Amino acid sequence: QVQLAQSGGGLAQAGDSLTLSCADSGPTLISLTMAWFRQAPGKEREYVAAITWSSTTYYADSVKDRFSLSRDKNTVYLQLNGLKPEDTAVYYCAARLGYPARANLGSPAEYTYWGQGTQVTVSS
Repeated sequence: QVQLAQSGGGLAQAGDSLTLSCADSGPTLISLTMAWFRQAPGKEREYVAAITWSSTTYYADSVKDRFSLSRDKNTVYLQLNGLKPEDTAVYYCAARLGYPARANLGSPAEYTYWGQGTQVTVSS
């Protein structure tokens, strides 16, 4: 059973950096595709980035030059650099077994397991 536990996040100023982590506290499943989404108040959940079991990474255009995704065994790290006020949201990690179609990497429906969410608030 995959169980995702998130940590990190908090308050930051524009231009600051934060690191979010997401650990699978269940048995290590190396075949997981893991992703990050975020949801701002009043908005739909938005895809941020994804990483496959082979550590291939994909990013949304809005963050690709600022955020960095990596994984170490059963933990995934999302490094948020150059934060902007519009990055303010609740960030969720997600996971699924196997690999979805490339075009569906950013679809929340493709992911089976979800973390509890962590708030990131960026002030100007």
